[in-house]
Amino acid sequence: MKKCGKKVLAMILCLGMVWGGGKAAQVPEEEQLQPLAGIQAPSAILMSEDGTVLYEKDADTPREPASVTKVMTMLLVMEALENGQITLDEMVTTSAYAASMGGSQIYLKENEQMTVDEMLKSVAVASANDCAVALAEHLAGTEEAFVARMNERAAQLGMENTHFQNCNGLPADGHVTTARDIAMMSRQLMGHEKIFEYTRIWTDWVRNGTFGLTNTNKMINTYQGMTGLKTGYTTGAGYCLSATAEREGLSLIAVVMGAADSQSRNADAAALLNYGFAGYQAVPITADQPIMPVPVLLGKQEYVLCQLEERPPLVLKKELVPTLEKELAMAPSLSAPVKEGARAGLLTIRSQGEEIARIPVVTAEKVEKKSPGGLFLELFKRCAMEREEGRM
Repeated sequence: MKKCGKKVLAMILCLGMVWGGGKAAQVPEEEQLQPLAGIQAPSAILMSEDGTVLYEKDADTPREPASVTKVMTMLLVMEALENGQITLDEMVTTSAYAASMGGSQIYLKENEQMTVDEMLKSVAVASANDCAVALAEHLAGTEEAFVARMNERAAQLGMENTHFQNCNGLPADGHVTTARDIAMMSRQLMGHEKIFEYTRIWTDWVRNGTFGLTNTNKMINTYQGMTGLKTGYTTGAGYCLSATAEREGLSLIAVVMGAADSQSRNADAAALLNYGFAGYQAVPITADQPIMPVPVLLGKQEYVLCQLEERPPLVLKKELVPTLEKELAMAPSLSAPVKEGARAGLLTIRSQGEEIARIPVVTAEKVEKKSPGGLFLELFKRCAMEREEGRM
């Protein structure tokens, strides 16, 4: 019995392993900033959906974004839809101020009502300034209050060189952002997949089929895999674009600011995207071997199921993909109670000896701790088994 007691004490004192966290290895600067001939716009950037920068040119100089501003407007609308603040079918009433917007518009009248769905469609497809303001007022009461939310969200996203003065990008002193910051907010908007139901539209209608919309992003009709996202133009800003496209699981964001005309803007965006799709590949994260359950000490069940922490695919140069090596290390045991999502191991991915990424292995369920009665019952059973083994 003394021997059994020592075993139980060892079980009670046993601690689960603690695994260190880790981030994906940073791509060396000389590999990030490869030359790409022919980009004419003064500012540009190519970013993958996971945030990897594949190319940049003067990406941090603040410039006027024109209607690319509406990426942030649409992001706040999508977030409001997701958290239940608004619904697509609720009506938005147009104020006199919203109806007074110039530039791209669908010519809203004061007190005219349209659904959130139709107004969002008009912003995404036709870049409607009047609908952008109407949505802003509907969400925040005034455009000024909505713009405060825009700037707050920009700060949360790390958009360090951005300041918004309005929700639609019409010219205003101090209304600036950068190619990098546009890519960052575009990446966030891409996380709301429903937005692509609007930004992929080529032509559509509102007002019960009486008013036609045509997408201001002509690349929707000409570039393979184009999914969005937003064009912009004013005399001060020049021609701007946040172009998103997806091929074979690789999603890219190409931002162009200050182009001389729409043709060169689109040519620059196409060149950036072509460069990305030709040279990089999205690699789903897998362990390439079974992830076995981990023993649980003092738990109501003996083992806990585990899985890789959910991550977007790795974006790697195509020539690196065949060289990948994976090392899976698992904790020998965990101590109850075990929470779902607790660290249980680590997958390390390397290429030619260089670490590419570290992906945590986490528990896929929770395991409660045994009660004191359960522990003593287990002790009794084990001691009984040992007595029987001693007689044999």
